[in-house]
Amino acid sequence: MKRTLLIFLILFIAMQLIQTEQSNVAINKSKEIQAPENIMTLLKVSCYDCHSDEVNWPWYSNIAPFSWVISEHVNSGRKWLNFSVWEDYTEEEKKKKMKGIYRTAYAVMPLQSYIWLHEEADLTKEQRKLIRNWTGVRKSK
Repeated sequence: MKRTLLIFLILFIAMQLIQTEQSNVAINKSKEIQAPENIMTLLKVSCYDCHSDEVNWPWYSNIAPFSWVISEHVNSGRKWLNFSVWEDYTEEEKKKKMKGIYRTAYAVMPLQSYIWLHEEADLTKEQRKLIRNWTGVRKSK
């Protein structure tokens, strides 16, 4: 039993040597998405930690294997949609991203794994409806 615990401890310590990059780049506010204040508040609380260059990296994001998962979520989120560089997208890309926001805001985002540690990010049904209405996307019949 002691040997097994020692092996796990050594593996855990060794995992800490594999660091992930966790950075935020300088933000140009003129490139950030523009939305009404109530929508911006919702986006900042529920979306910005994965979909912007203003990620609030919590202390546990420095501990492997959590750091690996969190970094992957942020990198994937930024790749799909980054609110901090909204004005760098073409009009066609913006339309696609708004459709994506419309589709995912209702039930998929934010991820349940994020909500477990960030209860304030959980959107109510009314808040999800506000975001969907803000996108301007209409359901096709």
